[in-house]
Amino acid sequence: MIDGEKQLIQDAIGGEASAFGLLYDRYQPQIYRFIYLKVSHREEAEDLCHQVFLKAWQNIKTYKHKGFPFSAWLYVIARNKVIDHYKQNRITIDIETVHLSIEDRTADMNDAKQAIAKLSPIEQDIVIMRFVEDLPIKEVAKNLNKSELTIRVTQNRAIKKLQKILNQ
Repeated sequence: MIDGEKQLIQDAIGGEASAFGLLYDRYQPQIYRFIYLKVSHREEAEDLCHQVFLKAWQNIKTYKHKGFPFSAWLYVIARNKVIDHYKQNRITIDIETVHLSIEDRTADMNDAKQAIAKLSPIEQDIVIMRFVEDLPIKEVAKNLNKSELTIRVTQNRAIKKLQKILNQ
């Protein structure tokens, strides 16, 4: 946990909007990035990210620290929102169509996005959480409700697939 995060969480559970606002400021960029890489459209990602934090605020009283960072709880909410989004819209993940607003996109980034798009959804989740968000195996396992061994094996397979794709 970040310095003072435990107290911020307790204050937010107690109904202090300003404490939750500080948690929002801390975690919004990484939750947005996770969602954006999954839905490929800025407006949808912004909307879903807001929904994640609204749901978190509405349910903060149910949050219990179980040895994982607060972000793990947010990732579970975000992942569920993305799943619900695709169920409602009946569309598939297409990371290849991500339009970044950054003008100096590199070819390597485009190649990486295209390669990630060729992975299965669970492999995409693991790659994004491990290498974009830099989450530990234990936290990824908790977020995806899988064993740490399953995450390690799936991660290794995904990396091999990415290497093969990128070497073609």
